[in-house]
Amino acid sequence: MTQAPDPICPLCLRPIPPDVAQSRHHLVPKLRGGKGGPTVLLHAICHAEIHATLTETELARDYPTMEALRAHPRLAKFAGWVASRPPGFRSRIPGPRRSR
Repeated sequence: MTQAPDPICPLCLRPIPPDVAQSRHHLVPKLRGGKGGPTVLLHAICHAEIHATLTETELARDYPTMEALRAHPRLAKFAGWVASRPPGFRSRIPGPRRSR
């Protein structure tokens, strides 16, 4: 029996092994009409960076796809940085939150 390959994080493009912290991201936030809409599996650190960077309104209005999220300057920089870390990498200190 062949084991299925680990899913790939659509933000950083690293594998997501089963023992690594992970979470589902609603491409359109539930509070902005995305309940029941498409979701993607991400590393927990990648998911946290998305929500530290963008508001729910910005996510719904301007970033409803992974292509749009990867094109965001801060998220592109983050994805490039974290891509060289092992799949289980977790930062103890989160990056600075977006300004409100």
